[in-house]
Amino acid sequence: MKKIFAITIISFLLTSTGFSQLFPVLGGQRAGISAAQFLKIGVGGRATAMGDAFVAVANDASSLYWNPAGLTQFAENQIMFSHNNWVVDINHDFLGAVYHLDETNAFGVSFVALTMQDMPVTTEFAPFGTGEYFGFSDISIAVTYSRKMTDKFSFGGTVRYIEETLDKLKMRGFMIDLGTYYWTGLGSSRFAVAVSNFGSNLAPDGEIILIGKRKKSEWQDFAPPTIFRIGFAIEPYEDEEHAVTTSIQLNHPNDNSENIVTGVEYNWKKTFYLRAGYKFNVDEQNISIGAGVNVPVSIANVSLDYAYSNFVRLGSAHRFSILLGL
Repeated sequence: MKKIFAITIISFLLTSTGFSQLFPVLGGQRAGISAAQFLKIGVGGRATAMGDAFVAVANDASSLYWNPAGLTQFAENQIMFSHNNWVVDINHDFLGAVYHLDETNAFGVSFVALTMQDMPVTTEFAPFGTGEYFGFSDISIAVTYSRKMTDKFSFGGTVRYIEETLDKLKMRGFMIDLGTYYWTGLGSSRFAVAVSNFGSNLAPDGEIILIGKRKKSEWQDFAPPTIFRIGFAIEPYEDEEHAVTTSIQLNHPNDNSENIVTGVEYNWKKTFYLRAGYKFNVDEQNISIGAGVNVPVSIANVSLDYAYSNFVRLGSAHRFSILLGL
């Protein structure tokens, strides 16, 4: 079992293109070198409240985003919707569904959209607007498969199509996620590794007309926002009524410095939840808090979650999510 786990991790790291993307030599100097930044915005009120330290927790439908191996860590078929009031009036929405084919195989689909209001076109000669407007939006559509290889080890993968629109320009591409999930056998501790948004460089398609009626149709390409996550989670205290889950995670993005995120979740009778998280060495972001409630009804288990994320200079973000366990 340990050999399988080691081989899986090594295969992530030693591919000729993967090694250069996952372990570049620069730190913060890499900021701004990748495209499709909306893929870095986390989903789910639960995961966000725990500071995004979720790769080794990943036991609900939000694992479609955090770690595809997590689909086999819960038995219910689930549907999840998450809405994020992001900074500067940006809306970020996630919809995902997970279906278990049997006890060892699970399949999922997910959709992400980032939208905002149209913005006025300004020029050197019309700094307050020309009367025209342009729009910006992002979408992604993904298919995920996960398999429980043994009672302790799971593996999963995602294929994702993304499309970014800026006025008349569109950028399209395909990316993959790979994830592993391993129960160590030491209490409830588990260890997880995931690589997200791995793919070839992206460049816009389309033509614009510049001042003087000059046309431009050739554009620079950019790398996708590939990120390598490695995490550890455990329940240091658990009885029939109370449980505490703690998680710590190292993130290695290809377009910024490495950072560490931590999270904690307390639940009472698996009904009421309190959560908190903190991000170290992350620009603008630091504290997150949240709460949740699980309400069984006749046709489903309904979980409602909320998360507040603090931004140092940009204000705050609020996430709301609803999870249906069928």
